[in-house]
Amino acid sequence: METPVVISADKLTKRYADLVAVDEITFTIHSGECFGFLGPNGAGKTSIMKMITCVSPVTSGELLVDGKNVDREKRAIKSQLGVVSQADSLDPDLSVLQNLLAYGRFYGLRSDKARERAWAALDMFQLRDKAYQEPDELSGGMRRRLLIGRALLHEPKILVLDEPTTGLDPQTRLLVWDRLITLRRQGITILLTTHYMEEAAYLCDRLVIMDLGRILVEGSPDELVQEHAAAEVVQIRVPEDERRELAEKLRGKGVEVEETGDGVMLFGEDGRLAQVESVLDGMQVTRRPGNLEDVFLRLTGRVLRDQ
Repeated sequence: METPVVISADKLTKRYADLVAVDEITFTIHSGECFGFLGPNGAGKTSIMKMITCVSPVTSGELLVDGKNVDREKRAIKSQLGVVSQADSLDPDLSVLQNLLAYGRFYGLRSDKARERAWAALDMFQLRDKAYQEPDELSGGMRRRLLIGRALLHEPKILVLDEPTTGLDPQTRLLVWDRLITLRRQGITILLTTHYMEEAAYLCDRLVIMDLGRILVEGSPDELVQEHAAAEVVQIRVPEDERRELAEKLRGKGVEVEETGDGVMLFGEDGRLAQVESVLDGMQVTRRPGNLEDVFLRLTGRVLRDQ
């Protein structure tokens, strides 16, 4: 039986004066899944998050969160959301524990219930021993974990994470991933934007890749790799003056070829790539499985976007 839809968008559009940030997109997100929004800068990801969290109004189309219209039922929707933006909104004048308790009061929790959930959040994110320190005494990774724990204090149905692990060291990132998987297993729906393809592949049940306000593809990470990348990728480092000639020779062998900054990449199945072995003899070659980053770059390009 299909799980209920908790967020649905139909021809959702967001304009800022002459700029179309989100261009008539349609998607659904189901209860208990982790759903990712991927795309280069300017793709429209943050604009979508702002509309879902009722921070920015919809220009046209329909957007429902937990069955409620974002234009008419903002208060009811916000009560079901836990939001972790890129900005650090901790109060520097309060201790770690006091930051959590103040957040609980904001959502109308009784003091005893707020304290119980605050300690549970500190335990979950391994911050109990930091409870009486001030936020400025914490590392960046600890602050990020505290922000996620705080967003869970009122037990939201939906957790919205905008670049949750940017700037974190690998150990902290793995801890955050582990906690997010635990939350998903508990039935919390997670919305995620990230520039880490490994993070999206690890966490997301489904995702969309966007560019210029439109959805390019949608599916599970594995489905997208199979459809838009390849089972195997071959990277060949070759001098720039030889690159074009090699690429044309390989295309003549019937394999997918892409020129990159330092060489040529081939995409295909094992049998097809075996046909070009003689061409690659003596060259610097690296073989690896296809991944989500290949999909992302093939669909959105390799040109650097403005930050």
